[in-house]
Order: sequence, then C-alpha cells, then structure tokens
Amino acid sequence: MSGIDTRIRKAAFDHVRQLTQIKQHLTAVDLRPGFTFEGQRVPLVNPQRGIFKPKQMQYLLSIRTVFPKAGSKVWYDDQRDVHRQIYEGDEMVDYAFMGNDPDAADNRWLREAYEWQIPIVYFLGVAPGLYEAIFPVFVMGWDAGTLKARIGFGVADNDIWTPPENLADRRYALREVKQRLHQASFREAVLAAYKGRCALSGLPEQRLLDAAHIIADRHEQLGQPVVPNGIPLSKLHHAAFDAHFIGIDPDYRLHISERLLAQHDGPMLDALKQLRGGQLRLPRRQADWPDRDRLALRFDQFLRVT
Repeated sequence: MSGIDTRIRKAAFDHVRQLTQIKQHLTAVDLRPGFTFEGQRVPLVNPQRGIFKPKQMQYLLSIRTVFPKAGSKVWYDDQRDVHRQIYEGDEMVDYAFMGNDPDAADNRWLREAYEWQIPIVYFLGVAPGLYEAIFPVFVMGWDAGTLKARIGFGVADNDIWTPPENLADRRYALREVKQRLHQASFREAVLAAYKGRCALSGLPEQRLLDAAHIIADRHEQLGQPVVPNGIPLSKLHHAAFDAHFIGIDPDYRLHISERLLAQHDGPMLDALKQLRGGQLRLPRRQADWPDRDRLALRFDQFLRVT
C-alpha cells in the first residue's frame, strides 16, 4: 500500500473503533458522515452499494452486508448465509460480487484487496439497519466463476495488518467474531421483542440495557440465542439477576432474595426490593415470552442460593 493509503486506512480504523466504543452497533446515520483526514471528508461506505473504495484511497476500504427486514427481498445469498457460515464454524465466509461481471469496478476492488492482502472493515448486519463493525478482515479468495469472494477475519484490536498465518489463528479470529455476532444478534432480537424497554423497570434507554440469558449459552440444550431464552434488563437488574438477588418464577412473578431484603442501604436497594411480588413485563407476541421450562430451571437455582 502507498503511504497515503495506509494513513487514511489507519484513520478509518481509529474512527470506527471510536464509534463502537460509544455505540454497540452502528446505523446508517452513524456511518454516513464518514471521517475527516487532513481536513477532508472521507466516506466509510456507499449507501447504495456494499463494496466501497473512497476516491482518496488506492484500495478497497469496506464491505457491507445488510440484515434484511422481514418480508424483504434478499438480493444476494450472503445476506442469508454469512451468519450461518460463521455459526457453523467455517474458517471463512462468502461475499457475493456486485452483479454478474467480475471485471466491474467493485469486483476489481475485491480482487486487488485479495492480491495485495489489504485489511478492510466489514460492516455486518446484525438486525435491520444495525451493523457490527469487524476489522481487520481480509479477502482470502476471489472466484470469477462463482462470482464470490472469500472473507477471512483478523484478530480484533490488533495493529498487525496481515491475515492469520495458520489454521489455529484463523479459528481463534473466527471464535471472537462468532461470540460478538451471537451477543449482537441475541441482544437486538430480545430488545426488539420488548420494544427496547427493561422487562422489570420499563427503562427505555437502550444503551443501559442488556439481553440477559435465562439459561447461559454454554448449556448445550437450553442456552440457544433465541428470544424465549432472553429478558431485556437494565445493567443493575442484570447484575442482580445473575447474582440471584432477583428470581423470576415460571408464572413470571418476581422474587427478591432474603439476603437483599435484609440489607438497608439507600434508594437503589429500595428500588430492587420494591420489585418483590411484581410481574415481568411481557412482549406483545406470546411466541416471544420467556420459556417457562427455562425459567423453572433458573428459578430453582435462585431458590438454592437464597
């Protein structure tokens, strides 16, 4: 890469890193302004196309995969398949070319990134209109016959701008991406089901909400990242739920640990105590309600600890 390309690329990575420290997931509004480099605006994405190279740069900067809205047309296979490929443990994922001409400009940018092993940003859709920023990623294959590129993941928060050298490194990088994608998709699905509010307090500020697992994801049978295994909780309520200070029985009633009830230390504790005997706020769709079997298993843990 040329010196100017490297400097702009570093500035882009730094800007995206700062954005993700402020917001967990990025929207089109977050991406639209781009960033400033030496007094000049440099875009991060093209709103109409998934493959993007700013005019100021020599090589590709970013690729993007949207998460289709329910009922929307899926234009490219990778919109459906990339999540499946990551979860099933593929070392790399497919990325569809733009159109059917491998020599079109967008597809040439992919080829050049492959030939020169250029680090890029992947804005991967995790919910309609929301993106997980993954970088550095690399174009590890380019096939004019299938009209697809192969995308491999680098190690996040790493200043080494070269692809993973061996299978172990590629699997480590994929494991990190899988964990982030799992958390991101699960959180957005749970918050959407509950209209972005805490199921205990009704708090509507999404930056203060977590998607709490009823059964931990390490449980092979019941820990799946599905909405009936999740409850949106404020960070305080999430911590209290994980510490078994708060219990939720299979009839969605709230219980407070005797240990917590015995303490007397200000309004925050009082607010938690007042939940006793209350009812969980449930989503509109019954299919999204917390699974009773999972709640029963979790409530048994609460009773044992209490």
